[in-house]
Amino acid sequence: MARTALFGGSFNPIHYGHLLLADDVRERLSLERVIFMPAGMPPHKPATGLAPAVDRHAMVRLAIADNPAFDVSDLELRREGPSYTVDTVEALGVAPHELFLVIGSETFLDLLSWREPRRLAAGCRIVVIPRAGSAFDTEGAAARKVLREIEADGIAVADGADVPERGVIIVHAPSLPISASELRARAAAGRSLAYRVPPAVAAYIARHGLYGRRT
Repeated sequence: MARTALFGGSFNPIHYGHLLLADDVRERLSLERVIFMPAGMPPHKPATGLAPAVDRHAMVRLAIADNPAFDVSDLELRREGPSYTVDTVEALGVAPHELFLVIGSETFLDLLSWREPRRLAAGCRIVVIPRAGSAFDTEGAAARKVLREIEADGIAVADGADVPERGVIIVHAPSLPISASELRARAAAGRSLAYRVPPAVAAYIARHGLYGRRT
């Protein structure tokens, strides 16, 4: 199985910030594949304003169509009820040392509220992306508690071609000032989504009347 990153999210909608982050992580960790995993029913987020699963999956597929290293899975969309990442990691069937789970720093600090975080960490390498403009203290009590509870062998920054062989990995990926909630509001108001989402995604949103936008 190819060295793979799992990049989950609601992708409501997918935008250039997601794509830039995924490409940077792929390059920095020398990955062969990045799997975008749209969430069906995220257990940690309200479903208010969430576009139908089939539409979010279709938008991701359109957004990544020109990148052979990117793939999209409907695994979580086909799962009934709340979808848990630990189940997704096991279902992918990728060896723990070959699978990288990409999450934000705020999510990492909240990891102990997830379903079986220790089993999750045993099934993959956790990659943390610090939020731009926010401090992420890897030596702070909150981070150390998570590391201790998931039995991670330390935490280290991926610097160029040097990928830490063990423990949680920090990747300082670039960030674009784009938010999905702002995009939904722009779509609802009939405003332009250009330079924020790929043209094919903007066209799909308009064609299907997502977020209140219609042609």
